[in-house]
Amino acid sequence: MPTAQPPPLNVAIIGGGPGGLGAAIALSALPHISVTLYEQARELREIGAGIRIGANCWTVLGLLGAEDGVKGHVEERVLQRNGLSGELLAEKNLDGALSGGGSVKERSGVEPQRVRRTRLQSALVGKVGEGIIKLGRKLVRMEKVAGGKGGSVVVVREHVFRDHSIKFTGTTIFRTLIPASSVSHIPDMTPATTWWHGPTGHMYSSLVDDPSELRPEEQMFEIAARDVCDPATVTGKRFSWGVPATKERVESFFTDYDPRVRETLAIVPEGQWKEFSAFAGPRLEKLVAWEGRVVLIGDASHPLSGAFGSGAAFALEDGWILARAIEYARGDLQAALDIFDEIRSPYYYKMYQYLDQIKASMQNAKAANPTQSFEESLEARVNAFGGEDRLSWIYGNDIKDVWRKWVDGKIAAKSVK
Repeated sequence: MPTAQPPPLNVAIIGGGPGGLGAAIALSALPHISVTLYEQARELREIGAGIRIGANCWTVLGLLGAEDGVKGHVEERVLQRNGLSGELLAEKNLDGALSGGGSVKERSGVEPQRVRRTRLQSALVGKVGEGIIKLGRKLVRMEKVAGGKGGSVVVVREHVFRDHSIKFTGTTIFRTLIPASSVSHIPDMTPATTWWHGPTGHMYSSLVDDPSELRPEEQMFEIAARDVCDPATVTGKRFSWGVPATKERVESFFTDYDPRVRETLAIVPEGQWKEFSAFAGPRLEKLVAWEGRVVLIGDASHPLSGAFGSGAAFALEDGWILARAIEYARGDLQAALDIFDEIRSPYYYKMYQYLDQIKASMQNAKAANPTQSFEESLEARVNAFGGEDRLSWIYGNDIKDVWRKWVDGKIAAKSVK
């Protein structure tokens, strides 16, 4: 007998970032689902500078069919420097081995790259079906209609988690893209990706273009300058995303840095900086709400504040797993969202645990040595966090394999019964 088709399902996606676009691609590929993506902006454009595409992100982009066109600067070398003295603290070659076997390239098929955010967005938008994206639409309220059919609303938080208030974390990031040629004369500024660490922040610098695609004068250079303070000391209003910042404001946080850093910041033309204030809320134990009609994905679901530099990958993985869960549950929306929660919540919890361990380790080191110098604290900070090799469960995550193992586990459990 033919298998009954799942009932039709209407899905509303709120937000047109990587998470929303990826979810739209994955969900609209299912035959019984009708998807609409609502974005409050009147023009779908990416605000920011560069974004890291590592093995975990390449994997899910391949599953979404959106990897073509996402090309940038191959991160062959990543340097960690004392931002004040310029001293080289650590150097990492990203062709190195991942724990569990294989190199970054061997596990993903493509090297980790730093790319323009606009390239990732264009690749995703190009895979979203015509008529799915509705611009100039903002969610103002949610209502349960008597007799209405159930639906799934993706990427919405404040309307269902009423007590989940977000606050400024104390982190401010200034971002820009400038021509790579404008800094090519500065020693050690290119071509390696470099972190210039200071007492209360850092400057991150990287190329973002594939030299085989663009002429030297067309290639761009990314700067992300970060300042961290105690949020309790901050007065005045903070904006969450992409407001203009003056040269004077940005450079004021880096007056004690190495001359190469100060020269690089000074090169940025007035009007090119954008300021991003990081906000976060309490950690959510569950990503599903509103009687099984709402699920949070991407940044809406976890206050990681960019800790692992893989926010886009996490959001895309969320959308792909959500589609697999709905497909697996065959019309049982509550069961599908429970599956999603079962797979993704523990993954984020593991990240929180890791960050808590790092924080505790740093605090214990400081308590044991109250007179710890900046150089000593910086060395501990650089050595503590890890990278591709130590965090392969993040950077080398294969979301397709995660799903396969979950399904195999369910099959094995049924066979035991």
